[in-house]
Amino acid sequence: MKLLLLSRNPGAMRPFLDGVRPGVPLRVGYIRDAQVAYAGAPFVAAERRAVEVLGHEIVDITVRDLTSSAFAATLSTVDAVYVAGGSTFALLEALTITGSDVVLAERVRDGMPYIGCSAGSIITGPDITPASLMDDPADAPSLTEFAGLGLIDRTVIPHADGLLEPYPSSLIDETIARYGSSHRLLPLRDDQALLVDGDRETVIDSADGGDD
Repeated sequence: MKLLLLSRNPGAMRPFLDGVRPGVPLRVGYIRDAQVAYAGAPFVAAERRAVEVLGHEIVDITVRDLTSSAFAATLSTVDAVYVAGGSTFALLEALTITGSDVVLAERVRDGMPYIGCSAGSIITGPDITPASLMDDPADAPSLTEFAGLGLIDRTVIPHADGLLEPYPSSLIDETIARYGSSHRLLPLRDDQALLVDGDRETVIDSADGGDD
């Protein structure tokens, strides 16, 4: 498996995608279900720009609008997927109600490169319950199970430096205090990312606009 799990800053994306097919522009599937409720929000536009400036073709994907077979067909046309941030619960709901969670996990295990940011990173773990203080479970009224994709064995806690206004240090501390004994957590600062390459997992720098 090849995964890049970002907290916020995009610096590690360029080298990750350059390693997929060096020197060749890619088609990147941009899964935006976590952002549907935030259309027009500055963070949505900023996150998309961070992917656009890399020069690859972006294929917009709204999973909620697709059957699992249509989603699978769409994934067959792209070289990598980027799963955007926003509401973790709305994102997982969109995947699970369509059965696309199984499709996505299978494709990633088969080698499709996966980039997640914030919510897109959280869902790769075994359970998104620890995100309940950061995002609102009520965003996903049809979601009855909080099991994630199970691609890694920890739940990413993004924005762990507490510098982003909606996620102050007090909220991060409360999240870790409440869920740290019952779940395996991986707090990531906004200038960090988890790089997964096969069985190897490494926390790397992902400074804003950097390449390391």
